Amino acid sequence: MLQITNIRQGAVLNRNHGVEDEKGLTVLFEGITDFPGPVTVNGQTARRDGRRFMADVTLTQKINTVTAEQVSAYGNFSQSIVVVWDKKSFKRFNCYIDDHSFFWTDLAKERPKRAFDHFYLKGLKEIHERTGLKATLNCFFHNDHFDCDMAQVPDIWKSEFIDNSDWLKMSFHSLGEFPDRLYIEASEEEFRRDYELIHDHIVRFAGEETFIEPLVVHWGIISPSCVKVLKEKGVKTYASAFRPRLMGGPSALERAAGCKENNIVNSQIGLENKVLVPSDLGFGYQEHFSVMEENSYIDLHRCMYNPHLDMMFFRGICCCNLVPYDVIPERLNKAVANAAAVGSEVFNVGSHEQYTFPYYHNYIPDHMERIGKAAETMVELGCKPVFFAKGLLGNEAWDK
Repeated sequence: MLQITNIRQGAVLNRNHGVEDEKGLTVLFEGITDFPGPVTVNGQTARRDGRRFMADVTLTQKINTVTAEQVSAYGNFSQSIVVVWDKKSFKRFNCYIDDHSFFWTDLAKERPKRAFDHFYLKGLKEIHERTGLKATLNCFFHNDHFDCDMAQVPDIWKSEFIDNSDWLKMSFHSLGEFPDRLYIEASEEEFRRDYELIHDHIVRFAGEETFIEPLVVHWGIISPSCVKVLKEKGVKTYASAFRPRLMGGPSALERAAGCKENNIVNSQIGLENKVLVPSDLGFGYQEHFSVMEENSYIDLHRCMYNPHLDMMFFRGICCCNLVPYDVIPERLNKAVANAAAVGSEVFNVGSHEQYTFPYYHNYIPDHMERIGKAAETMVELGCKPVFFAKGLLGNEAWDK
């Protein structure tokens, strides 16, 4: 056996994992081998300590392949892994808020002179002015609570949205809130239709500058056909996973009836023996939808890259509608400290729009304050607000 052991496939590496200069990031790669004789790593002879081998490798590209090789009396052995160089990395956080339909319904019905006079947009702008928050509003086309859709939103505030598009973006989320998990078995045609419908309406009333590629679809769970469309639309970053997963909590029927949503639990279900995707879609789809191993890794490191799908995945650290105001600083401090131990610098906080509205049956009176506290805490922890959909998880060093 020949195996690199200290860094896994898809690791996102930065200055905390080695020595960075203008030429590259030099990282120590370690491994084990059961065979005698020299080991090379990217062509360099590795140092040996019994079964262990070590070599310094300089990463010079955004996406890098690292190969350990050995020629022995038992044959030739090799392992290659793909890792990402997060060049000129910095501590940063993304914020997205899901399930938007209430604020644009209010705008359509009330027609205020200025869109940002609406309490919801006004509240987010106050947080931005105080903390620098950058937020993405993930939108439904249809409001399933009040029978209103985006087609009824006028374009009279388009310039106002464009003026604020440096910090406030809108994106596709789903045709509507119900049914849950709408795209778990959706066709490519159905998903593309809904995506383009919402994209076109956001551009119509808020400008192209305001639209941004989505980081998560409603419930997060989508079919391989939907993944194909996302990739076609330029999506390269996604929350947690595409694959089906068990999500505890009240059913859609119970939620519609007004039950309280407390203690929501997300946990992966064992799917190793299930045939989830057609084999002709390729190894990347098969691997991602069938292998659960990366959960513990992404929980700790917060992000990882799948080279077969050419997709970056990240995991959030706080959903504000599920975490009490007073607990948010503790939650975020702990998550950032845990990530620092492994050198990670990327974080995501999120929430859901409806909890801000007094007429919603699960209204949380301090919901906007929770979002503000999360943004404030992340900035105090030294994190810069970014959009993960831009550059490499909000780091645009490779684009310059």
